[in-house]
Amino acid sequence: MSLLPDHEKFMKAALQEAQKAFNKKEVPIGAVAVQDGKIIARAHNLRESKNDPLGHAEIILLQKLTRKLKRWRMNDLLIYVTLEPCLMCMGALMQARIGHLIFGALDPKAGACGSLYDFSQDFRLNHRIQVVPFMLQQECSSLLSLFFKKIRLKKKIK
Repeated sequence: MSLLPDHEKFMKAALQEAQKAFNKKEVPIGAVAVQDGKIIARAHNLRESKNDPLGHAEIILLQKLTRKLKRWRMNDLLIYVTLEPCLMCMGALMQARIGHLIFGALDPKAGACGSLYDFSQDFRLNHRIQVVPFMLQQECSSLLSLFFKKIRLKKKIK
């Protein structure tokens, strides 16, 4: 049995979270956590609305998970995120001992899972994360592109 259909289903759920961020004028990044084939937590970016530099979808998701699961080690979870995690988020995912990370679009300016850095397989660190990149990459990239296109258009109008 292939995991691919499940990966797509869960990434679509992460995209729904990204759409929530988009609707709030946040950079549209969404994340979901999966355990035993079920979504157990969801999050999206809230940096602007909370005025919080730590308001990334992955950080908010990890905070929800620690409250729900009452533990910090999460090696049994799969994390789906629409954009390649940044340095801060990859560090947090590593510290949480996340087992699997599935992401959509690359982040060539801040990515820490292959674009600029690859923390997921760095032999100097005490944990490795199994990574599946490019899941629904086009859908994830398109939502981000639309968001930034709308921002640039508004700046031109003013």
